Amino acid sequence: MLNGLRQKAIVKPGGVVEICSPELPAGATVEVIVLLESPLKQSEKPLTSFLGSARGSFATPEEVDKFIRQERDAWKS
Repeated sequence: MLNGLRQKAIVKPGGVVEICSPELPAGATVEVIVLLESPLKQSEKPLTSFLGSARGSFATPEEVDKFIRQERDAWKS
């Protein structure tokens, strides 16, 4: 029967990975599989470039004022 142990570890100089667990009995035969996490990709665009770009968003405060004025005018009619 196989039992699993999942841990995160930091790779030490020389590519050394150390796993310590009381669940690992001395002398036991184990199989180790190392999955290397990909570094997070930095967005090519700064987040501020998305402001006002979505549907229903406004790029400037003036556009907001204009929209509110139009809505108020529509209520009066």
